[in-house]
Amino acid sequence: MTKKAIVIGSGAGGAMAAKMLAKSFDVTVLEQGKAFKPLSLPLEQLAKFRKTGLYFDERLIQLLLPNMRIDRHPEMVMVYGRGIGGTTTLATGNAVRADEGLKKIGIHLDKEFDELYQELPITTDHQNRWSPITKRTFEVMQEMGFDPQPMPKLLRPKQCKMCGHCSIGCPTGAKWDTRELLDGIKVITGCKVTHIDIDDRQAKRIHAKKGLQQLTFEADVIIVAAGGYGTPEILRQSGIECQPRLFVDPVLCVAAPMEKAHQDHQLLMPFVSRREKYIISPYMDWLSFFFNKQWRKPMDSMASLMIKLADVEQGDVHHNKMKKTLTENDHQYLKRGVEDCREILMRMGAKEEDIFLGTLNAGHPGGMLPLTATESETLHSPLLPDNLYVADATILPQSLGLPPMLTIMALAKRIASIISN
Repeated sequence: MTKKAIVIGSGAGGAMAAKMLAKSFDVTVLEQGKAFKPLSLPLEQLAKFRKTGLYFDERLIQLLLPNMRIDRHPEMVMVYGRGIGGTTTLATGNAVRADEGLKKIGIHLDKEFDELYQELPITTDHQNRWSPITKRTFEVMQEMGFDPQPMPKLLRPKQCKMCGHCSIGCPTGAKWDTRELLDGIKVITGCKVTHIDIDDRQAKRIHAKKGLQQLTFEADVIIVAAGGYGTPEILRQSGIECQPRLFVDPVLCVAAPMEKAHQDHQLLMPFVSRREKYIISPYMDWLSFFFNKQWRKPMDSMASLMIKLADVEQGDVHHNKMKKTLTENDHQYLKRGVEDCREILMRMGAKEEDIFLGTLNAGHPGGMLPLTATESETLHSPLLPDNLYVADATILPQSLGLPPMLTIMALAKRIASIISN
């Protein structure tokens, strides 16, 4: 009789684990959200309404893009996806390896990364289609010794229309996301897992809500991959304590008016420069564009650079409320990043007094059940029941300051292999 596996979440970790386990298990995926729908209205049309004051709260983006969730906090806003494909449908398709923290504790995923590069449409061919502003930014950063490198993308370049919609839903299917891993796998949408019954080191039963229905599921193996924000909540409600080591990889954009930049019709994050504790990459920040008053400029006449920070692993999530304050160390590195971006923009012709900042936001939560060297072979925390695994950023031992999608998929591959063997 075929064994059953339940996977909670359909993002990078959940979808990859489901695909791998489907070779030897009867797999069902439980997804709190619904089918993903990209933003259908033209951004230019939506931009016309900015002066009306209609866009006064970032959470309103959910009316236009229901799969994007926004939580506001005193210091920053948290952005994440909810729906089939999780946050991968809203990510910019970056396929960068970010496993230094895992290597430090003896977890080496070379085999899994090699497989991913063979299986997925990872490319840097988009470099052939960079716009003049992207090329100029790249050249300036080279001149400054920042060693910019083209970003590997989960992308089919011939289908890409350079519409700039990478983070609000690719309309052409050029950008790959984890929905493509779920073909032939049973997915139950609108299903919110509340807790898991655990007895004698075995996960016995999953409890969930679907509308007004109370559902229960049983399986031989359970994978929790509800994201670094959702997984800790499920674990705690199941009696498994997590650690207050939340990291979020904060993002802050620095921008300036620049005539005919047309960055709004470019691939987001086409290249990246790795600095100490942060990266810099061109990025049109749509959240700031619509909801930050300083960004009330024509969308085709500004240039924007992203700073993504590897923050101190210090924070928590309780009842879907993030408790996170950046440390003095975090602020110092953010300040350095802003200074770098100011210098880049000024070398590109911007005036210092015209440069402005975006809204501090975060979208890569994780770290609240971090793996240690002791679990380098099993990838399984001793706090978990024997038949329950976590396969998302929750188990990463340190903040990345880099897009985590490829690394999470590599981890999920290894975990699925361990379970299957």
